[in-house]
Amino acid sequence: MSAHLRPPTENLILKSLPSDIYARLAPHLEPVALESSQIIHKAHDPVSHFYFPDYAIISVVSIMSDGATVEVGVVGREGVSGTNALLGHDSSPNQSLIQVPGSGLRIKTHLLLTEFNRGGVLQNMLLRYVNSLIAQVSQTAACNRLHTVEERLARWLLMTHDRTHGDELPLTHEFIAQMLGTRRAGVTGAAIALQTEGFIRYSRGNITIIDRAGLEGFACECYKIVKKEFDRALGNRN
Repeated sequence: MSAHLRPPTENLILKSLPSDIYARLAPHLEPVALESSQIIHKAHDPVSHFYFPDYAIISVVSIMSDGATVEVGVVGREGVSGTNALLGHDSSPNQSLIQVPGSGLRIKTHLLLTEFNRGGVLQNMLLRYVNSLIAQVSQTAACNRLHTVEERLARWLLMTHDRTHGDELPLTHEFIAQMLGTRRAGVTGAAIALQTEGFIRYSRGNITIIDRAGLEGFACECYKIVKKEFDRALGNRN
């Protein structure tokens, strides 16, 4: 297949597709710039597009009636946003917004569903990804209930680090607090603890991973459980 038919992407699902399937999708894949805090799927609104991020990171957020938020899932270059539509639902009860800005490709929902409904490689790949995403959501619920803020922050930073292309993460404590469903003061205290251990360095609006191995050793088991599921679903192609 000619190179121009394959828009450049770091998304692992798209990169793994056989050439014939990708050739059918390529004319409909639209490059997009994904800006920080941009909402790409509103809760209960129809899913108009699927988004395949490169090094942008998408947070799937549950919003309470009082406006409180907590992150229930995260999507990076390993996956795709809009998966409710794959399961026969035209909307999601959650909101999806950009956690870390970057680029990606999007495709209109009905066009991807046409290819998905053919069965075969794409359908199998996407369903395996959805299964891993469900495992992430359920493990996150357990983590938020059972583990300390320090452990949860370590797990969250590792998941974010996996989906970026560098050690610097443009994240404010306020944003992290919203994602973890805790107070900003709790995040600040946890960040101080991780910095004291030498795992990270943080300043206003920026966190740098200094000791990745140490951070993994400190984090709760939830990080490794979820990573194992994604590695298994994607054939460890990250």
